[in-house]
Amino acid sequence: MSHGIFHLAFPVHDLTAAKRFYVDGLGCVLGRESSKAITLGLAGHQLVGHLTTDRPAPQPGIYPRHFGLILRTQAEWQALADRAKANGLTFYQQPRVRFAGTRIEHRTFFLEDPSRNLLEFKHYTHESAIFGERDFSDVGDAG
Repeated sequence: MSHGIFHLAFPVHDLTAAKRFYVDGLGCVLGRESSKAITLGLAGHQLVGHLTTDRPAPQPGIYPRHFGLILRTQAEWQALADRAKANGLTFYQQPRVRFAGTRIEHRTFFLEDPSRNLLEFKHYTHESAIFGERDFSDVGDAG
């Protein structure tokens, strides 16, 4: 498969709040806007927040639904965590290390946008863990 641009559409209950979170808070590129949607660029990928009349119900945890980015360097990951803190974004889970000392070790944090969408940002110590390391059966947290 060729390398395309990933597209994700997701619900937002307030376009102004979404713009503050994604553009001002995270640093997304602002694309087209209408009275019912906002188009955003996140690391070269397209996100589209579609207005819904109801604020989505909160999930009981990080599963089953969230989206985000894998940052290529620990410095990029840390800079984004620092930016989120400096801009007062809501951390659903604070920055931490998962699976320390293993081939699937990675740094992660979760943010919650104003419409209760969860976003995960992570950096793998070993790049092979992104799609490989099939000898490990751990995917995410237990629970």
